[in-house]
Amino acid sequence: MKKTLLLLAASLLCLPLFSQLLTWTPNFPVESTTPFEITMDGSKGNGGLNFYTPTSDVYIHTGVITNLSTSTTDWRYVRPGNFNAAVAALNAPYVMGSTPSKWKFTITGGIRAFYGVPPGETILKISLLFRNGNGSRVQRNSDGSDMYIPVSDGSLQVKFTTPFFQPTYTPTPETITKNLGDNIAVTALASSVPASTTMKIFFNGVQIQIAAGASTISANPTITTTGTQTIVAEAFDGVTTKTETIRFFVPMANVTQALPAGVKDGINYETDNTKATLVLYAPGKSRVSVIGDIPGSNWIEQTMYQMKKTPDGNYWWIQLTGLTSGTEYSFQYLVDGNLRIGEPYAEKILDPWNDQFISATTYPGLKPYPAGLTSGIVSILQTASPQYIWQTTGYTRPDKRNLMVYELLVRDYLAAHDWKTLIDTLNYIKKLGINTIELMPVNEFEGNLGWGYNPDYYFAVDKYYGPKNDLKAFVDSCHRRGMAVVIDIALNHSFGLSPMVQLYFDAATNRPSASNPWFNPVARHAFNVGYDMNHESLATRQFTSRVIAHWLTEFKMDGFRFDLSKGFTQTTTCDANGENCNVGGWSNYDASRVAIWKKYYDTMQLKSAGSYAILEHFADNSEEIELSNYGMLLWGNMNYNFSEAAMGWLTNSNFDGALHVSRSWSQPHLISYMESHDEERLMVRNLASGNASGGYDTKNPETALDRMELCASFLLTMPGPKMIWQFGELGYDYSINYCTNGTVNPNCRLDPKPIRWDYLQQNGRLQLFNVYKALLQLRGNTLYGEAFTTGFISRNFSGAFKWLTLNSSAGKVVVIGNFDVVAQSGSVTFPAAGTWFNYLNPPATFTATGGSQSFTLQPGEYRVYL
Repeated sequence: MKKTLLLLAASLLCLPLFSQLLTWTPNFPVESTTPFEITMDGSKGNGGLNFYTPTSDVYIHTGVITNLSTSTTDWRYVRPGNFNAAVAALNAPYVMGSTPSKWKFTITGGIRAFYGVPPGETILKISLLFRNGNGSRVQRNSDGSDMYIPVSDGSLQVKFTTPFFQPTYTPTPETITKNLGDNIAVTALASSVPASTTMKIFFNGVQIQIAAGASTISANPTITTTGTQTIVAEAFDGVTTKTETIRFFVPMANVTQALPAGVKDGINYETDNTKATLVLYAPGKSRVSVIGDIPGSNWIEQTMYQMKKTPDGNYWWIQLTGLTSGTEYSFQYLVDGNLRIGEPYAEKILDPWNDQFISATTYPGLKPYPAGLTSGIVSILQTASPQYIWQTTGYTRPDKRNLMVYELLVRDYLAAHDWKTLIDTLNYIKKLGINTIELMPVNEFEGNLGWGYNPDYYFAVDKYYGPKNDLKAFVDSCHRRGMAVVIDIALNHSFGLSPMVQLYFDAATNRPSASNPWFNPVARHAFNVGYDMNHESLATRQFTSRVIAHWLTEFKMDGFRFDLSKGFTQTTTCDANGENCNVGGWSNYDASRVAIWKKYYDTMQLKSAGSYAILEHFADNSEEIELSNYGMLLWGNMNYNFSEAAMGWLTNSNFDGALHVSRSWSQPHLISYMESHDEERLMVRNLASGNASGGYDTKNPETALDRMELCASFLLTMPGPKMIWQFGELGYDYSINYCTNGTVNPNCRLDPKPIRWDYLQQNGRLQLFNVYKALLQLRGNTLYGEAFTTGFISRNFSGAFKWLTLNSSAGKVVVIGNFDVVAQSGSVTFPAAGTWFNYLNPPATFTATGGSQSFTLQPGEYRVYL
């Protein structure tokens, strides 16, 4: 359903080009040409096979575009049919001694015969890729597109051999970098040369060279003006005239001028809705221009859109004028004449690979991508854009010590996967007793169907879920119901389409360059994905602070769940290549990491007092204590222990770590949970590996659901904030590795999962929902607020018979349960003598004496007394 770029290809969009990716002999092949030799330079294009060894493991994947192809990507007569097949007949031999490395493939017997194209079908182009044997490394054009070689019909043709061209579907010159006063060498060839053939070269409309009866022509004109330069090669055989054109840009000298007062990085809108000022932080770059559908640009570099440089050389800026108020304009920065990137601070982008799969129902009136005019991600600016009018006033955030969090991935929660439909679902979530919704990443990332932890644009709402004002309406609707909204965000790393990655990238090593202001060349810690951010860099800290402020103020979010927060460190625990990492060392107390997090937390409180910072940290307890004392909340993963308890395996079933007091924390800032998006479902483990005795079998579906009630009765009565992963309240039983074809495979972890609202029609699952609902509503009862935050806790979770007591000045709670698969007895001392009510099975009561009292529970039996 989407095109996914290989990380390598995506990250090398900025690779400079100095010679040809493909060359072929003869220059003008026809269908019968034999032999036909194609040579590929691995250092060019996207560099997918640059430095690749073994050199013998390179193959072509190829087909043809014919008059019957339906699009430029409709390859026909593909050899081989399986992209990953290492077919010996398609092996491309290494060109011995070549530096850089080159590979050559030879077609013999004629092009038509090689591909098996039947008579009557016209071959227009050969389409091809070079790849290694298993298809994990692929050589493409620098923009990630396929490579093409035109096939001649035998008529007069003309082409440039200098400057070099890229083998894109419509051939385009490789980047030409010239200045005023430079010369540019050009050479053109003609395909057939009768005596009457005349070749000419025109430069900016003026004929500068002519050759009669020639198959080649050259010139070396001097550039005398700035702006767009046009070179035309013409061949005339007495009947037919054919031409080929090169256009390139010669910049004027940079204008150096300080930033206007009050502007900041990104798009700056003004009171005059016909103007906007763009500011790009790009130290050390030679020139930057703006291209797009802004007035007078038409996606071509123009002197009028060259950006000014600040005296320190760090910033580039321009004031755009002549804009139409309320109109969306798409644009990019063209850096040093060859790198096209989007605006890092853009609040909306256009994606050529994924936007086509977003329906008009989800995102009405989405501006189309400027196909054929540019490549890569495109940014949007819009003066006087429609503003959302907030409706909710007087909203007070829930006490962070008693958050009841519902983690949610919109993609797998609703078939419509949009904010409007999610608003319609809020009554269900509120009825459950939830007071905080945690949304998995909502900012733009690579692809549509992932989880969102491969981010590139941090200020833009992912269009796959709908327009940004619909998200604001969702937040507003949550606040009207007294529910907080927290967004998950990945600021430990970015991926290859990030403009900040592309701006400073070392193509030779396939990683950020040492001069990158935001990213480390190699990761400093284990479990890193993408490119590792340097949070001790001032540029990164400023960027992160802007991201924090944007979501807290523009969208009124109540906080963040920070993915991989332990990675916010420059303490190196890996080798020089970012490998062989010391995982234990990474988890040790890190004073520099603590300082980073305190600064970000201070920023959050400055921008939105009382906002929540939730860290996926899992570091040394001393570090987590310090962060929790400072006010931050931390994830407490108890999936393994609760899974063992649910299955009836007792040895590792102690879930005492779900309590902050068991970790010697003074503050109840531990968000403990049984399930999250990162862990296997308890129900899956119950059904696959549950314990049994006699007629009692936890693998039985109804018994497995009962065991979920048992676990919930303990997790949801423990003091401190708690989290539920979507549909956990219904006993969701599809594996985290469930594939869309119904199989289970670790490669399918990020795949869409079945949406099962029909579970509410099943009695056992509805019963589980009612247990969750009752327990969560109890936590929301003001009489029990003290018990679930600062009350006195006693417990014993070590054996089969587990118990918990909470004692406060008002509410008191006792929970007992048997996690074995056979009957068990145990003793509990209730916090007070008198009549206690069985909360989940009224009107049953129990008279407590104030001393130790014995209970016998059947397997899986539990009770919650108030």
